[in-house]
Amino acid sequence: MIACIHRSRTEVLEFESHHTYGKFCRSDYPDQLSCKPISNITTHNHQNDEDDDVWLKMKDEARSDVDQEPILSSYYFTSILSHSSLESALANHISMKLSNSSLPSATLYDLFMGVLTEDQETVKAVKDDLKAVKERDPACISYVHCFLNFKGFLACQAHRIAHSLWLQDRKNLALLIQNRVSEVFAMDIHPGARIGSGIMLDHATGVVIGETAVIGNNVSILHNVTLGGTGKSGGDRHPKIGDGVLIGAGTCVLGNIRIGDGAKIGAGSVVLKDVPARTTAVGNPAKLVGGKQNPVKLDKIPSFTMDHVQHVNEWSDYVI
Repeated sequence: MIACIHRSRTEVLEFESHHTYGKFCRSDYPDQLSCKPISNITTHNHQNDEDDDVWLKMKDEARSDVDQEPILSSYYFTSILSHSSLESALANHISMKLSNSSLPSATLYDLFMGVLTEDQETVKAVKDDLKAVKERDPACISYVHCFLNFKGFLACQAHRIAHSLWLQDRKNLALLIQNRVSEVFAMDIHPGARIGSGIMLDHATGVVIGETAVIGNNVSILHNVTLGGTGKSGGDRHPKIGDGVLIGAGTCVLGNIRIGDGAKIGAGSVVLKDVPARTTAVGNPAKLVGGKQNPVKLDKIPSFTMDHVQHVNEWSDYVI
């Protein structure tokens, strides 16, 4: 019965759209977030939408999974195969996750679907996020696996919807979504925070991102990371994270500071000052590997390589 209801929704809301990938660039932060896509300076390439449609691949993967595990047929039909678009499937899946007895999934579905159909930049970012997780996380076996089961991905997409509502001055709705995401996924992203595309929130439990935080493109963040303020000060008080940054588990980045493009923050660090581009910061308080005057420069984008230990041994002489 549920599957039939959602199928009728998708038939009513079915539409045809054509997507092209673009750079998610915020012109009001030009000095620390490069408008040149970081993929242009690496060997990391994406095919065009027409050659690499994530939604079509997801449906193929879902059919294959059902062939292997028929017990999943009803769940996969309701979540993916009954929908005519990625927007519809995502709106349905997140609405089911965030609904409760006083907040019906049908109400949330209509709200989410309205935002996604009007904001194609968000839909492009969703596809980039799916690709990011699939490419960077060795535990991710398929797009469907990420879409259905990775709470970091789902929380990020719920935030994108909440942020869109926040920009429309529908702040009560945006804050409601934030609260439900916090309760359901155990992570807290303020709807005012601005997040680029190609984001991977790995494991994601305990992630906290403040209201005036800005995160660039192709960033990888692990669990228990805080992008927070330093106290009671108001205004612009949260970190600005550049493109291609890797932030290790258990890290706190505090205050209105800048983490440069392609920088790496080691696990468990507490960062209170700016980190230059393509450098590594480790420790509590964090220090630059190689020293402030001559820091070691990274030759690869850390958010792509997901290498948490390169150069860290050079920072410490502790030996087990």
